[in-house]
Amino acid sequence: MAHKKGVGSSKNGRDSNPQYRGIKEPDGKLVPGGSILMTQLGNKWWPGKNVGQGRDYTLFAKIDGHVKFERKKSGKGLIHILPAEEFAANN
Repeated sequence: MAHKKGVGSSKNGRDSNPQYRGIKEPDGKLVPGGSILMTQLGNKWWPGKNVGQGRDYTLFAKIDGHVKFERKKSGKGLIHILPAEEFAANN
């Protein structure tokens, strides 16, 4: 009788957790400053007004306000944070 465990069972069994990338806050939602708006690989969406970008391309809100997604004619997508009074004036 072998006293060692089978090789197959000890070499398997590792799995990394998913990254959960994508949009975290929908268009028009009121968010506090510092909240994460989107996680992404590379710049699929670009930071707009009052939005910052982390080293891993995560977009976050710099101020309290409403999320606004914008798609330019060139195809470039921007995410803005509009203060409550500016958001009410535009919508």
